[in-house]
Amino acid sequence: MKSLKVLSIFTFTVITLAMSGCSTHTPLYNYGEYSENYYALKKEATPESAQEYQKSLEYCIENAKESRSKRVPPGIYANLGYLHLKAGQNKKAIENFTKEKTIYPEATFFMDKMINKVEALEQEDEK
Repeated sequence: MKSLKVLSIFTFTVITLAMSGCSTHTPLYNYGEYSENYYALKKEATPESAQEYQKSLEYCIENAKESRSKRVPPGIYANLGYLHLKAGQNKKAIENFTKEKTIYPEATFFMDKMINKVEALEQEDEK
């Protein structure tokens, strides 16, 4: 009887280990190479590092469906909007800020402030 119990525990352990080895880990958000490119940009801000950073943001957006949440990671649209704002592409900046607050309503206050600043800049340019 005791050997049957030990055999059952051994079998259960082997099956559990075998099944855990087969599992795959899908991240909650797909950041791609965002962290590496952000670090490179902060370490040495060059036009090339800024372009790589923008590409990593766009990659996050394009491949969001591959993550467990199926959503664009928080802050990605906001960062992309800021890059567009710095490049003088105000409409694209507002589009991205709006997407950020649509996906993450908790960012609404900050994104509304950014949108208001962009609109104020546009009004100044018109004068």
